[in-house]
Order: sequence, then structure tokens, then C-alpha cells
Amino acid sequence: MIPVVALVGRPNVGKSTLFNRLTRTRDALVADFPGLTRDRKYGRAEWEGHEFIVIDTGGIDGTEEGVETRMAGQSLVAIEEADIVLFMVDGRAGMMAADKGIARHLRSREKTTVIVANKTDGIDADSAVGDFYSLGMGEIVPIAASHGRGINSLLEQILPPLVSDGWPVAEMDNEDEFALWPDDDDVEAPAREEDEAPFEPQTLPIKLAIVGRPNVGKS
Repeated sequence: MIPVVALVGRPNVGKSTLFNRLTRTRDALVADFPGLTRDRKYGRAEWEGHEFIVIDTGGIDGTEEGVETRMAGQSLVAIEEADIVLFMVDGRAGMMAADKGIARHLRSREKTTVIVANKTDGIDADSAVGDFYSLGMGEIVPIAASHGRGINSLLEQILPPLVSDGWPVAEMDNEDEFALWPDDDDVEAPAREEDEAPFEPQTLPIKLAIVGRPNVGKS
């Protein structure tokens, strides 16, 4: 059985950036614009020669309506599918009401959960994550997903408990042009992390949905 890791959190905390890092792809859309990820996205990742599945999800902020409610529902399904949940928060912005709501839900599901504080480059990480300890969910792992900082430490913490004789050996291309993550000690912290690229809607593929009541000629 391949372990499953779900990335959940409120919008724009860097879930898709971390997904791309772990899977060595750019499959997840990344921009400084909430709501880009609408459905669950699955990818294969590797650690110490073993595969695991990563699920990227849309953000949850507690005020969802319409389509956004469906997006939040996708996140809740991912939580149920996961062996471990990475609850991502924004270390630079600090704790929000939505973070507290997500934490309450995760505690009610009794899922193994690790809080991951993203965007901690260029700031005092210890001070930045302090408020999140009030959520009562254990230790907090600071990272900077866009620069790859802290990723090794994160995986070393979350994955060993899932290791078993049945965990499949990975078959991944070590020459992938998109670097997975650098060694933490080899990365210099910039003055400020630019976590997301500028959003350019004109570059996104157009998706057209035809909807209506039965027998009006949709097909």
C-alpha cells in the first residue's frame, strides 16, 4: 500500500507550490490568486527510494458559496483518503479564523496531522509559528516551499512512521529538470520570499461547461 499525504489549508498558503516540489512537476497551478485549485489533484512523489501519493486541494476559508463549497468538499474528501494530513498555514500572515476552523475539523476526524508553516524565509520562524501552537496539534514544521527550504526536514519527520516492508520502491527519473528540493544548508534565505508567480489569466486554458435542465439540447 502506497502512503497518501494530503495538503490542506486555507487559500493561498502554498499548497500547490509544495505539491509541485514534492512531485517534481509543475502540474499544479501556482499564482498569488485564491481559488486556482478546484479539484483534488494527485501526484507521485519519492523519499529515500520509496513512493508516496500527494493530494493537492483547494483552499478552505469558511465562507464558501456555490462552486467554492464544492472546492472545500474536495478538500474534505482528500482528508478522508489520506494516511497523514499536512495542514498548511501562512507563517508570514499569521493565524486566521479559517485556520482555527480547519484545525477543529481535523481534530474531529482524528487524522494524523502535521502543521506546516510556509513562507518563513526572511523572518524569525520561531516567532512566526508561535501562535499556531494554540491549535493544540503538536510540533510545527517551518518551510519555504518556493525555495525548497525545510522540505527534507519535513519528510524526515512525517514519512518514517509510514515505512513498511510493503512500501513500493520508487521508479523516478533522477535527471528531472525540475529540482525536487535543495539541501536545507545550501540555501540562503532571501530578504523576502516571493512564494507565488504573477497571475496571468490569459495564459490559462479555456474550459467551457454546457449546463441546463434535461432535454434542452445540451448534447
